[in-house]
Amino acid sequence: MKTVITFGTFDVFHVGHVRILERAAALGCRLVVGVSSDALNFSKKQRYPIYGEQDRLHIISALGCVSDVFLEQSLELKGQYIKQYKADILVMGDDWQGKFDHYSHLCEVVYLPRTPSISTTEIIEVVKDRH
Repeated sequence: MKTVITFGTFDVFHVGHVRILERAAALGCRLVVGVSSDALNFSKKQRYPIYGEQDRLHIISALGCVSDVFLEQSLELKGQYIKQYKADILVMGDDWQGKFDHYSHLCEVVYLPRTPSISTTEIIEVVKDRH
């Protein structure tokens, strides 16, 4: 009975988000998702998400493949989150390949391929260009 943990902003929710969460969930019996706080997202991308953290938490928690959801406050706390939720597997998108290998002493680290040709950033740019 393995617990899987993953993290993301999950802004402007799209099919790529669904697919990676479904694939992550298939690796264990329980999927825990850390949703990046608005402040954390700003520190990473120099912009706030389109949807606020409470809305994004609500969207992710409503998914049938998700067992538990929490607000990720800091990238530096990932190790603590892995321990707190007793995760056996950390799943990240392959755009992060190798960047979380240092957690392999706490759990297995798996990088899953992202859905090609879709990203939140691209969706936001398309919408901006249309207006």
